Amino acid sequence: MEALIQNFFNVGILSQAWPILLRGLGMTLLLTIVVVPLGIAGGLAVALASASRWRALRWATVAYVDFFRAFPPLVLLMFVAYGLPFLDVRIGAFGSVALAFLLNTSSYYGEVLRAGIESVPRGQAEAARSTGLSRLQTMTWVVVPQALRNVTPDLISNTLEVIKLTSIASVVALPELLHAAREAQSLTYNATPIIAAGVIYLACLWPLVRLLSRFEHRQIALH
Repeated sequence: MEALIQNFFNVGILSQAWPILLRGLGMTLLLTIVVVPLGIAGGLAVALASASRWRALRWATVAYVDFFRAFPPLVLLMFVAYGLPFLDVRIGAFGSVALAFLLNTSSYYGEVLRAGIESVPRGQAEAARSTGLSRLQTMTWVVVPQALRNVTPDLISNTLEVIKLTSIASVVALPELLHAAREAQSLTYNATPIIAAGVIYLACLWPLVRLLSRFEHRQIALH
């Protein structure tokens, strides 16, 4: 037990590593603030494209979604970060992570939002069009708000996965939380910083988990 505490729950090591972990947490929060809205916006574009009247655009959207849902996000990130410079495209570590996450998460958010749009009764759109609204206005003011409400639990669940996935940014040396924890571990030769990073992730994500549970229970009660 003594060895376990010394190697995984060492308060002295934690006090030394804490400043490094806080810097990593700041980068993780910044990354989340950027990649989640980007993913949702990209997903909405994908969902709207999948509902297009143009068959070619619908097929292209299907190919996009299938490819990026099947392609490993870690490999995608490494290709964007280390492959694009060979094309003289240099966007830095943060830009590489943002672009890779946009491509990956927009495919998942897109499927969630597509399901939400399809869950809105067709009569809602027809009624809106009969009042003189254009197709774009109908989507913007009638269909999309209802779709978002219908799939809120799925959006929250997907966002949880996106936030946890930000830890792969460490492979391109972006100093997010996991990268900072590994740096602290290499300096202290102790696993306590890694355990502390896990606890920080838990503390940050627990409110979202509870919010998701609340929405799920509410939907069960409504049915």
